Amino acid sequence: MKKNIFIAAGLLFSISTQAQLLDILKSTVKDKTGVDLNAPVKTKGSATTTATTPSTSTKTSATSTANLGNLTSSQISSGLKEALNIGVTDGVKKLALTDGFFKNEAVKILMPEKLRKIDTTLRSLGMGSLADEGVKLLNRAAEDAVTEAAPIFTNAITSMTITDAKNILLSTDNAATNYLQGKTQSQLFTAFQPKVKASLGKVGADTVWKNLISKYNTFTGQAVTTDLNEYVTTETINGVFKMVAQKESGIRNTPAMRTTSILQKVFGAQDGK
Repeated sequence: MKKNIFIAAGLLFSISTQAQLLDILKSTVKDKTGVDLNAPVKTKGSATTTATTPSTSTKTSATSTANLGNLTSSQISSGLKEALNIGVTDGVKKLALTDGFFKNEAVKILMPEKLRKIDTTLRSLGMGSLADEGVKLLNRAAEDAVTEAAPIFTNAITSMTITDAKNILLSTDNAATNYLQGKTQSQLFTAFQPKVKASLGKVGADTVWKNLISKYNTFTGQAVTTDLNEYVTTETINGVFKMVAQKESGIRNTPAMRTTSILQKVFGAQDGK
């Protein structure tokens, strides 16, 4: 009988010790990790289960905020063409002034790259004034020829089909200008080149450059030639496009520059892009 009592007492002592050890273990886990092992286990389907997910925000696309719902593709196209026409008219007017090219660093026509060694050589020989005059007359030719550019550009704009008007409207600040340039550059060059050739002769640029190149060839024993007509034509057209791009950007970003109802309607709709 006594034996059984000792065995029972031993078992109770063992169970009590294990319980204490378990409590110590649970307490230690809670202190170190914050996990309460005494808390009831929450199953996925229980009412007490709560799921915490990180909050997310969905960014809307730029085009979704623009209010284009009431505009037709035809209206958008008309607005874009109007902006281009204004850009051409304003740009040509500024570029056609004396020093319109020469003193505008954004469009100034520099010495053709393959002839810059002529510039360096002439300056080393004390003929820098001749090189300066050559560059100046290239710009004078552009200023004279650009007066003929407006109707050529206007015709290109009128005949241009803007098939993706909405995308162009909601694109970059000079998207319409880039579209026009991509579609009409070669036609503009062909139509404008004779005007530049006439202007080069009118301002005396062709004579000065023949003299300039001749002196260089004499001093160096080389036979340099270049097509100034092609070079000045390209640079003049690029200059007009730069001015048009500036005007387009202004109309897009400055409501006060939208001087017609179609500009106000079309570009007002893109303000929220």
